[in-house]
Amino acid sequence: MKKKKRKAALLAGVLSAVFLFSGCSGKADSKDAGKETEVNTAVKTEETEELVDVTLNEVAHSIFYAPQYVAIEEGYFIEEGIRLEVVNGFGADKVMAAVLAGEADIGFMGSESTIYAYQEGANDLVVNFAQLTQRAGNFVVAREEMPDFQWSDLKGKDILGGRASGMPEMVFEYILKQNGLDPEKDMNIDRSIDFGSTAAAFSGGQGEFSVEFEPSATALEQEGTGYVVASCGVDSGYVPYTAYSAKESFLEEYPEVIQGFTNALQKGMDYVNSHTPEEIARIIRPQFEESDLETITTIVRRYQEQDTWKENLVFEEESFELLEEILESAGQLKERVPYEELVTTEYAEKAAENR
Repeated sequence: MKKKKRKAALLAGVLSAVFLFSGCSGKADSKDAGKETEVNTAVKTEETEELVDVTLNEVAHSIFYAPQYVAIEEGYFIEEGIRLEVVNGFGADKVMAAVLAGEADIGFMGSESTIYAYQEGANDLVVNFAQLTQRAGNFVVAREEMPDFQWSDLKGKDILGGRASGMPEMVFEYILKQNGLDPEKDMNIDRSIDFGSTAAAFSGGQGEFSVEFEPSATALEQEGTGYVVASCGVDSGYVPYTAYSAKESFLEEYPEVIQGFTNALQKGMDYVNSHTPEEIARIIRPQFEESDLETITTIVRRYQEQDTWKENLVFEEESFELLEEILESAGQLKERVPYEELVTTEYAEKAAENR
């Protein structure tokens, strides 16, 4: 993390036009690209402030994380004195590796990864300080419409799943067990396909069902290859699916940065919980140039309707205990980890109080 002198205007009307460019953040539409660059340069002449460079490594770049992208596109991080660089880690294991190696200041991933690091004896604990999503983000996709789908319909079927120790797969298997099914005996789950590649495999004819994240689930529906028949988010209950974490040493050295980061996220959370899918989609569209506005709106609506985003960022103990129950069910937990060791709520609570 570095500090540099930068000039930035804090006028809200101007900030909404500022786009943060990073390895996986969106760009303005090509016809407006030059215009946006000019505005971005112009605002730096208004007033001087010290911005802090913060690197965030995210598990995936997904509409599922809409509050974060609203915070970026609306300039909430700049308002908090943070110039954010976002890197796509392509998987929780890689995000955790980047955080532990000091290549990322903050990691955004399934909080099960912090438990794995704890179990492996990490010297500098990676602590969760803000929870973004409270529902699973994956969906069961079938090859035909099944309006009366029951989880028992998966018995004896070939299913494209996810990485065995990853949150999507563990939540899926937890639901199966809650419905009296044995993931190992009652069906054939293929866990060998890389994250993000299952949709292509399903489209190519593999599997009778697939467990898909967005935008893949909607894309399969649009091409007529598959149909969403169940939401893992709805059937698993409130699960701390993704959270922000940082090494304990970073939290101790830069508490004001973590607080500013959390404040910006809370503003993004407030926005998605008080605006329509159409409004949210328009704000985050620059982050997802490969998708049209209608598709983004459809996905946002699907996530909003299943109560995906929390009202605040507080990671409650009850949620942590449910996470550990899911890990135990998946055989991934050696022993229970104390909530207080891996979760701090002070930043989220303060952000909620100050909104």
